[in-house]
Amino acid sequence: MKVSTNYNLRSNMDREINKHERSAGKLWQVLKWILIVAVLGAIFYWGRNALKKTGAMDDFYIAVVEKGDIQNTLTASGIVQPSFEREINAPVNTEINQVVLPKGTVVEKGQLIMNLDQEFTQLEYERLYDELELKENNLDKLKLQYDKELKDLDYEDQIKALNLSQLRAQVKDQERLVEVGGATAEELEQARLRLQVAEIEKLMLENNLEYTRKANVKEKRNLELEFTIQQKRLQELRRKLTETEVRAPLDGVITWILEDVGRTVSQGEPLVRIADLDSYVVEASTSDRNSEKINVGMPVNVRINNNILEGTISNVLPAVENNTVKFIVELDKKDDESLRPNMRAEVFLITDQKSDVFKIKNGAAFNGATNLDVFTIEGDEARKIRITKGLSNADYVEIASPNVRVGQRIIISDTEEYEHLEQFKINK
Repeated sequence: MKVSTNYNLRSNMDREINKHERSAGKLWQVLKWILIVAVLGAIFYWGRNALKKTGAMDDFYIAVVEKGDIQNTLTASGIVQPSFEREINAPVNTEINQVVLPKGTVVEKGQLIMNLDQEFTQLEYERLYDELELKENNLDKLKLQYDKELKDLDYEDQIKALNLSQLRAQVKDQERLVEVGGATAEELEQARLRLQVAEIEKLMLENNLEYTRKANVKEKRNLELEFTIQQKRLQELRRKLTETEVRAPLDGVITWILEDVGRTVSQGEPLVRIADLDSYVVEASTSDRNSEKINVGMPVNVRINNNILEGTISNVLPAVENNTVKFIVELDKKDDESLRPNMRAEVFLITDQKSDVFKIKNGAAFNGATNLDVFTIEGDEARKIRITKGLSNADYVEIASPNVRVGQRIIISDTEEYEHLEQFKINK
């Protein structure tokens, strides 16, 4: 029994020792791999330093620090458009017979562009002309009739006046006869009643004559107005008849034209658009994130083929489309020789500007934070310095820190491969 107990104790101790040894072995394996990784990292780091302690001059873009003015800008894209465009519409319901000039043609005022069908308009013109002649004849006839009516009434009035004179004389005769006993009072009274009736009839006739005279004047005026309106309609149709020959109303360029020969067009439908080549604006757009910074009157620089034109924002469109806001730039020099319709332009909105500051051409080295490290060239070495960026635009960056000087050469291209170095050699 004692031997068995001792054997069990030894077996338990052996298991505890083996477990401890296995744990120690695993720890050693972990430490060994950590040591290997650390050694490899050190070798890589020091090797990288050793490999990147020199650089070729041709591998970098180098710019010189200047002193001058700088503007802070927002970038936008733009298209040159004529500031004035005239649209020609169809004068009547008609068809397109012939297109003489295509889109893009430079035209002079009065030059023929398109021919429209005249047949229907010509028939309508002849119909209105016949109607006008008929109205003119009716007007002359009615004038004669009105004159006859007035004369007849006037004659009746004259006759009635003579009758009144006769009746007045009869009343006087009856009054004398009554005085001498040659007539009765009843006969005198009857003579006076006939006179009163005749006087009333005379007033009615005079009133009718006055009414007819005034009514005839109004009626004649109405007929004359109808005749004048018909004349104007005829003149308008004559003008539209001439407009079936579509001609340029001004010197310019055809920016759009309806070229479907044989197509039926309705009155007022657009046929041609002609732009004035003497004046231009720029239609620009930028991200809607800049919408709060864009205001009417803001100064703008427009770059077209390396030519810079100055201008101001004249209008900001209220609608936002496809996450962009649009605005119109009024150029100071609207008739610059470099301007052409539909030319693309770079637009720079000036949000701030400074004078007499250190600045350098913009490059990849200035991407990122306001405070950053760049390499300045001193002889055949590139040395790291820390600078502070100020205003910036697509061309220049302001260096707002005092540790630079005019004429100092700085690498403006990407130097990420050398960021772990404080300095390195430049091979020419």
